[in-house]
Amino acid sequence: MNSALLSVDEALERLLAGATVVRDIEQVPALEATGRVLAEAQLSALDVPPLDNSAMDGYALRLADVRAPGTRLKVAQRIAAGSVGVPLVPGTAARIFTGAPVPLGADAVVMQESCVADGEQVVVNKVPQPGEWIRLMGSDIRAGSRILTAGIRLRPQDTGLAASVGIKTLPVRRRVRLALFFTGDELVMPGEPLAPGRIYNSNRFTLRGLAQVYGCEVRDYGIVPDRLEATREVLRRAASENDVIVTSGGVSVGEEDHVRPAVEAEGTLLMWRIAMKPGRPLAFGKVGAAAFIGLPGNPVSSFVTFLVFVRPFLLRTQGIDEVAPHALGLRSDFDWPRPDARREFLRVRRNSAGGLDLYPTQDSAVLTSTAWADGLVDNPPNQAIRKGDSVRFLPFSELYG
Repeated sequence: MNSALLSVDEALERLLAGATVVRDIEQVPALEATGRVLAEAQLSALDVPPLDNSAMDGYALRLADVRAPGTRLKVAQRIAAGSVGVPLVPGTAARIFTGAPVPLGADAVVMQESCVADGEQVVVNKVPQPGEWIRLMGSDIRAGSRILTAGIRLRPQDTGLAASVGIKTLPVRRRVRLALFFTGDELVMPGEPLAPGRIYNSNRFTLRGLAQVYGCEVRDYGIVPDRLEATREVLRRAASENDVIVTSGGVSVGEEDHVRPAVEAEGTLLMWRIAMKPGRPLAFGKVGAAAFIGLPGNPVSSFVTFLVFVRPFLLRTQGIDEVAPHALGLRSDFDWPRPDARREFLRVRRNSAGGLDLYPTQDSAVLTSTAWADGLVDNPPNQAIRKGDSVRFLPFSELYG
């Protein structure tokens, strides 16, 4: 085991190199596909719009029939969305509504605000331009063109786009099966008596919630007794039923830390010390075909390392290539005069003035800081921050994507 500290980028590169994309593909109704990862690019089988159609309520007409404002034309037909008119007779207009197909022979639409209906006629008070208020066939999507790229997490607008070209079902990757378990005889669940020396297992809630945010099929094996054989048994079962196993704590060298020897006995394990704060220790290995990631037991460290390392690993396992979060350059409204030699992830919140406020206590045991914050400042090693400096802000809304 190399005792040297790895940079965050080095550790992440090694971690991602060990990610295996889930190969199983499922066909799901497009109506239920939001949040799933698209396995195959989608092409349109048709033009959108499928016909030239009106962008406004108004009158479809021939440019040749309207030489000056005030022109009167006979209204020969009425075309609503969902119906198709007949070819336009010269010297006539068609009352037309938004989305309705433009009749053959018409080369402009004049919106109704520029017209006055007068019995069976219409007075056109504006000379239109060629093609005015007409959406041309295929102006949005051409038949045969790619509308969705493989490897994206489908958003509501993506499934709507698929539906707009008649796609009923979408091929998506099977959800990543993620196992969670927690070791420690000191852990109890909310609702149980909190005896002296015991603590509530907050990490179970935080990590399970994060795994669900990323669309995983979570299998929670609960709290495992601090015994090597019990840990090995759960580890074997989790490895046989899941793609990824995530734990927090128990990978140190203490007499009651059984996760590390259990993983070494059942598979392979690498221990990395990361030059980051919070969250120095990280374990990565394999148990059977399942990947294993061991996070620090400290609640803030566990939360931050999940976002920095487990998140991109899960995205890559789901078949998403672009896993780096998009940072914002925002103004610091705080001073950070004594930076650490490690890369820091500071809990901050945007304020009404457009800057960032710092949670007053950055201690890695203060879980309150994560609930108060709406993102992290990704601060380079030894980088002091002064009020007014531009800092690299990672909003939770981005990290949860």
